[in-house]
Amino acid sequence: MKTLWTPWRMEHVLGKAPKISGCLFEPPGDETQDKAHLLLFRDELTVVLLNRFPYANGHLLVAPRRHLAELTDLSRDENTRLMETLAASCAIVRSRLRPDGINIGLNLGKAAGAGIADHLHFHLVPRWEGDHNFMTVCAEIRTIPQHIDQTFDLLLPDFQNLLPPAP
Repeated sequence: MKTLWTPWRMEHVLGKAPKISGCLFEPPGDETQDKAHLLLFRDELTVVLLNRFPYANGHLLVAPRRHLAELTDLSRDENTRLMETLAASCAIVRSRLRPDGINIGLNLGKAAGAGIADHLHFHLVPRWEGDHNFMTVCAEIRTIPQHIDQTFDLLLPDFQNLLPPAP
């Protein structure tokens, strides 16, 4: 097996990652972006975070700001804005990372695979031809070719453009 350097994942793999107080999808403060929390975008209804433990480079988490577990609990405005933010996030990832495809998933409930079941969120995972195919299983290799800080810096300018102009 080949050795790949992804040091930011070690604490997660060993179960030693610091516990986040509060909810991951509710970063402290009112900033619209915050690199320490991997917050790429926050408006009055939605948040977009870069996943600290990604399945692939550019793995985003898109969620409503309001803490709720069910799609049916979203207001019409929240639902509309969440889908708009998800679509805008797809466009930014396509533009900046040039993936061959994108997986978008929503796991509702722990039994469905939700790691954080009480705050619904979409996973947006860029995919490239041959990135994680049968070789991942056969060779026990999964690569993430770019450091998470570089990915954040690459995506941030486009997410800043999503914000309304200051008055």
